Amino acid sequence: MTETMRAIEITKAGGPEVLQPTDRPMPQPAHGQVVIKVAYAGVNRPDALQRAGMYAPPPTASDLPGLEASGVVSAVGEGVSDLAVGDKVCALLPGGGYAEYVATPAAHCLPVPKGMDMKEAACLPETFFTVWSNVFKRGGLKAGERFLVHGGSSGIGTTAIQLAREFGARVFATAGTDSKCDACAKLGAEAAINYRDSDFVDVLKAEGGADLILDMVGGDYIPRNLQALAEDGRLVQIAFLSGPKVEVNFATLMTRRLTMTGSTLRPQSDLAKAKIAEELREKVWPLLDAGKIAPVMDSEYAFEDASEAHARMETSGHIGKIVLKVDANA
Repeated sequence: MTETMRAIEITKAGGPEVLQPTDRPMPQPAHGQVVIKVAYAGVNRPDALQRAGMYAPPPTASDLPGLEASGVVSAVGEGVSDLAVGDKVCALLPGGGYAEYVATPAAHCLPVPKGMDMKEAACLPETFFTVWSNVFKRGGLKAGERFLVHGGSSGIGTTAIQLAREFGARVFATAGTDSKCDACAKLGAEAAINYRDSDFVDVLKAEGGADLILDMVGGDYIPRNLQALAEDGRLVQIAFLSGPKVEVNFATLMTRRLTMTGSTLRPQSDLAKAKIAEELREKVWPLLDAGKIAPVMDSEYAFEDASEAHARMETSGHIGKIVLKVDANA
């Protein structure tokens, strides 16, 4: 193996154009880690936030963007017994996915589902870890409950719709165009609400209110989400595309027994992420193996065109996931 690899780095805080090819030292696996020869890397909103200087990586993480990838295990560190060189995996990464090779804890790797190619597999970790931990663990979604996800056509949204459907919830989604709403409906949303034409608060109130809302918008959506919740409803916040600060009347929470919570995935401990991975392996991967759920693919870009991939994502015109093809032979 060579001592260096190709990578895409953030040369300075800024727009998509600051993503540039570079050479970096090959990563070496620490205890409990594997190194993956990357086939495809998923492109996610946190990558763009990091590029813009708004989301610093944890101190021990790579400064390279990229929080998920698929590929083949190329090296195994001490203490790893359940993975071997040559295994095909997809993995949640602490960073560094925009590179030919990346190191990550072995416990954050999952097998490529049966019948799925590497391109699709690269789209699984970031969204499935996020949705499982927030919708089912933190949000406690149960069969028969009314579930609303904002940004239903995003990678998070398309994953949340499918998982909630498979676990027996009634699913509602918001999106900004009719075509995006159609995509949400095809995935299993019984009502896909074009927020430019309709008020999701009115729609959900007519159904008795949402038992659980997954929101990545924030801003003025927060008080409206509280209005849309049923008695004893839960709001889970995972991002703030419209800002984190808003005035809320907390008397509403008390009188209607509402719960507000939220989380981010990247800063959580390796152990916490390993526990999520184990639950996904047990409860969700069989659905992927059986073809009952699958990532929704928007577009693929060449590795060197990472800036174009970011530009595509930031138009918000995409439906589903965007990937970089890192290995030209994949």
